[in-house]
Parts: sequence; C-alpha cells; structure tokens
Amino acid sequence: MADFVEVGKVKDLPPGRGTTFTVAGVEVAVFNVDGELHAIDDSCLHQGMSLGWSPLNGKVVTCRAHGMRYDVTTGKVLGKTEMGVKTYSVKVSEGNILVSLT
Repeated sequence: MADFVEVGKVKDLPPGRGTTFTVAGVEVAVFNVDGELHAIDDSCLHQGMSLGWSPLNGKVVTCRAHGMRYDVTTGKVLGKTEMGVKTYSVKVSEGNILVSLT
C-alpha cells in the first residue's frame, strides 16, 4: 500500500499550473491539468532544470532550459517514448494534495 504524504493545498495550484514539493527528500513536480493532478520527478533529463516551475500547456510541460517537452500524465519525453521521468501517485483528500513515492 502506498504511503501518501500531504504536500499542499489544491486551492494553491490552479488548473494549468505546476509547482514543486519535496517529499521525503525527493523533488516532485505536481501539475494541475484541468482539475486532475499529476506528479512526476522534478528534474529534467537534460540538465536537471526544475520541471515544476516550467510552462505547462495542456498536459505538456516544457523545460525552461532547452525546451525538452514531457507529458505530465506519463512522464515520457514527447517524440522519444523510450525516455522519461518517474511518475508518482497523487490524490486529493479534503482539499489537500497527497503524493506517494512508492
């Protein structure tokens, strides 16, 4: 069973936005895609730039450093399905965002 950790409030993450949280020492990017939350590893594969603070368009986040684009629902790099970052389980309880690393 997954251990969920409360990281923030849904009201502070409006649709079309992302942010970064630290969960048990791991940087996790959480995105609100039309009211549905998704969590991925926060570090771009190219140079480690934060993805949580990068622009989100629909379900695609574009790294600010060199434009690598990720599908936040799968963690996969667009056009390179063999490449991607780890995804994490995320859920909402009583207006709180909870993330599990397991």
